[in-house]
Amino acid sequence: MSQSLHDLWFGFGIALNGNNLLWSLLGVLVGNLIGVLPGMGALSAISILLPLTYAMHPVPAILMLAGIFYGSQYGGAIGAILLNLPSHPPHAVTCLDGYPMTLAGRGGTALGITMICSFFAASVGIIIMIFASPLLTAIAFKFGPTEIFSIMLLGLLAGSTMSRGPPLKGVAMTLFGLLCGTVGTDVDSGQIRMTFGVPDLGDGLELVALAMGLFGMADFLLNINHMKIVTSSMQVRLRDMRPTLAELKAAFWPMVRGTGVGTLFGAMPGTGPTITTFVAYALERKISRTPERFGTGMIAGVAAPEAASHSKTQVDFIPTMSLGIPGDAVMALILGALVIQGIQPGPQMISEHPDIFWGLIASFWVGNVLLMILNVPMIGVWVKLLQVPYRFLVPSAMFFIAVGVFSTQNNLFHVWEVLAFGLIGALFMSLEFSVAPILLGFVLGPMVEENFRRALLLSRGDLSVFITHPISAAFVSLSALLVIGVTYSTWRARLHGMRGVRSRSS
Repeated sequence: MSQSLHDLWFGFGIALNGNNLLWSLLGVLVGNLIGVLPGMGALSAISILLPLTYAMHPVPAILMLAGIFYGSQYGGAIGAILLNLPSHPPHAVTCLDGYPMTLAGRGGTALGITMICSFFAASVGIIIMIFASPLLTAIAFKFGPTEIFSIMLLGLLAGSTMSRGPPLKGVAMTLFGLLCGTVGTDVDSGQIRMTFGVPDLGDGLELVALAMGLFGMADFLLNINHMKIVTSSMQVRLRDMRPTLAELKAAFWPMVRGTGVGTLFGAMPGTGPTITTFVAYALERKISRTPERFGTGMIAGVAAPEAASHSKTQVDFIPTMSLGIPGDAVMALILGALVIQGIQPGPQMISEHPDIFWGLIASFWVGNVLLMILNVPMIGVWVKLLQVPYRFLVPSAMFFIAVGVFSTQNNLFHVWEVLAFGLIGALFMSLEFSVAPILLGFVLGPMVEENFRRALLLSRGDLSVFITHPISAAFVSLSALLVIGVTYSTWRARLHGMRGVRSRSS
């Protein structure tokens, strides 16, 4: 306990350093802006700014990227509540009760409740990270190549089977990402693999190009002809954002339950924020005495999903930083940024890089306070930005994407990689494939292969080593249970569908 508080104090010293604080401020400001704008998610923003981190010290680089991540969560709620415009899927459920509150003249109250719930949920997530870290440090040295391979295998399966759409499609996208990760020179043998005679692929595919293509370019290509200008005369004043005591009481328990749901899902690799917010909303509606009022402007319908989203955002960093398992595509990108900086996320990261780990935890509190301060005077600005025609935003974003990916290694070939993956991503998304597992497979693939080879080398080729080591056996068993559970649920869904077709035909 005292050691954790001492480490947290050390982290605040890093987070409040002038240089680090400015980069954290930039991250939350950009994230807030990105969260407001439709079609521009945290993935796109981090992909565009990732080349900037190449020349930065690892600490401010990670603080900025993390600020973009949780800053976008705040911004996404603004468009959902004020304009019924869910900029990102997790905030679609917030529209159900947030926008009716705006129509009833209580949009400011909904935003105030959102900020309070978000800060509370984020604080709980940070506290969990603080007190979970000593346990993670204690077990750090029990993880060898065998255990790391098994836990990454579980992360790959969870990320692929729990993505949007049928599990088989998620598995296919993860395998495609693993295939992309094999392109280039084999580290162990020095052999060139999967380059098809293209010399520029000798060093492998560029992470920045793949991320920008799949999540930036592909989204632009799909949405360029579908985004409409939304106009609004909505005015939100400071006093409108102060909820009454009765409204705070109505939001309290939904906020607590939503935080619990987000914390639970945050600790589970592969569960995206969208399913988290919908589960929190469904829980509130299930236990409510007046479920028929949901969708008409219920405070619980805003407080629960927003709290779930923010607590999950913070807790997501636990498996990413301490175990090397990203919880979703954004975490996979941040994990990739750490790898680019020469830092290996995993059980020993807390002891080997305490400045990054504890500085990041402290920056969460600092960043969330900055967000609360920024959002009050800038609500009007965000509403005006929502009225900018999308056709003006797209060329600017694509220009910055091209410049950003070119600046990583001054190689024009990487720009062509962005275009190629943009077309591939747009094709997959139009076919209703989730592209997030591709990034997950690409980032984790090389590490999975490396640890698999090390484990077999140490065991002299004995595959039973993965089930004779207790920790590895536990994760392999969880992987098997996950596959069995998903297979069974898919079989039941198909059987139920066949019975429905037969009953209709008869």
